[in-house]
Amino acid sequence: MSQQVEMSRMMLEMRSMQAEAQTRIQPAMPSVSEQVAGKESSQAPDFSELFKNAIDAVNGQQQVANQMRTAFERGDANIDLPDVMIAAQKASISFQAMSEVRNKLVNAYEDIMKMPI
Repeated sequence: MSQQVEMSRMMLEMRSMQAEAQTRIQPAMPSVSEQVAGKESSQAPDFSELFKNAIDAVNGQQQVANQMRTAFERGDANIDLPDVMIAAQKASISFQAMSEVRNKLVNAYEDIMKMPI
C-alpha cells in the first residue's frame, strides 16, 4: 500500500515539474531571421539542461539512499529501517521512471530517423 502512495506522490511531483517546465517555455516560436542568426529566447530552458537536472536529481536520490543504508548498517541510532526502505524505494522508482523516459526518447529518435526526407 505504501508503495502505491509513494508512486502517486512521485507522479504528482513529476506532473508539477512538467507544469513548471511548461510555464517556463514560451509558446511563441522565434522568427526565421532569429533562427538564422542563432538568437533564440534566453528564457526558454534548454532540453538538455532539463534532462541533465532530472538525471542529477535521480542520482542525488540514489546517493541519499546509499548513505542512509550505510549509516543504518553501521548502527546509527538516528536512522530507522522504514526511512531507509522509503529512500531506497524513492531512488528505485525515480530510476525506473528515468529509464522509461530515456527509452521513449530513443524510440522517438529512431522513429524520426526512419522517416523519409
